[in-house]
Amino acid sequence: MPDFMAEWLNENDIFNAMTLMEYWGGMVTTVQLVFLSLVIGLIIAVPLAILRTVRNPFVSGPIWLYTYLFRGTPLLIQLYIIYYGVAQTPGIHETFWWVIFREPFYPALLAFTLNTAAYTTEILRGAIIATPNGEIEAAKAYGMSWLLRMRRIILPNAARRAVQAYSNEVIFMLHASAIASVVTIIDLTGAARNIYSRFYAPFEAFIFVALLYMVLTFILVFAFRKLENYLLRHQRPANS
Repeated sequence: MPDFMAEWLNENDIFNAMTLMEYWGGMVTTVQLVFLSLVIGLIIAVPLAILRTVRNPFVSGPIWLYTYLFRGTPLLIQLYIIYYGVAQTPGIHETFWWVIFREPFYPALLAFTLNTAAYTTEILRGAIIATPNGEIEAAKAYGMSWLLRMRRIILPNAARRAVQAYSNEVIFMLHASAIASVVTIIDLTGAARNIYSRFYAPFEAFIFVALLYMVLTFILVFAFRKLENYLLRHQRPANS
């Protein structure tokens, strides 16, 4: 093999390895950011959704305002406010909070968590209030307390009704995570942008990232379909 061809192949292998490593690192960051925000957001949303159904306006009112603000404004603006606005708060540089907010990952995680928690709160609230009154009355007649009714009757049934809507929220958060690159996070989109600026290959860089997002989306759709089938297994006809 001629020397120039061997050198070209060696350089091409290095290029491919660097590109794949950049994409891999970006995908790991994207999965971490989306997974953590969804888990924390769900943990926050469950009690908020329960309190959102309380008729006392002093209890449900602040939660309504929170969900209205975060559902009514773009996620990108929320990310900008948290990432750039918090950094300008007087005195924050002298506190332990600056250790967290100076890194772009944590402001992005906070913005994504608050956003998905707002949407998930409303999804769960709608599923909770859709619980048939007959089931609640039967639980009361059986002597169940409010807490036991919520744990054994209302929340399990609400989870079954909410799984489809929540799957859409999870996919939305995966796609919305692409804006994390605007605050210098090297996620999938940030990796594609780096490769584009380094090798001037916009089509290859962004098309490959689009394919990776599609693969992750298909995995989520498959997982939620299995989860939905498991939660609704009692509705399947019994085998003859």
